[in-house]
Amino acid sequence: MVRTYDKLVRDHIPDIIEENDERPVTHVADSDEHERRLAEKLDEEVAEFRESGEVMELADVLEVVYALAEGKGISPDELERLRAEKAAERGGFDDGIVLERVE
Repeated sequence: MVRTYDKLVRDHIPDIIEENDERPVTHVADSDEHERRLAEKLDEEVAEFRESGEVMELADVLEVVYALAEGKGISPDELERLRAEKAAERGGFDDGIVLERVE
């Protein structure tokens, strides 16, 4: 049975498919396609988290975010530094403040 996906998958997924006696048809994305596919994957993973609320889906979101950052030459540590810097300047989301309007 042929199933079509046309999406970026984790690196070990083709091996897992082969272990199930199926044949994955793949290609390696060039840098432009890779960045585009990662952005699509981010949307997919965020939607999955919104639907399920599962913490493991947040881990998937984070994995995609790290890959996107790496593509921009930013390490996870540097990304965390940037996040902390912005939080120090503008705050986080701990207080649940909803801006309704500015008058």
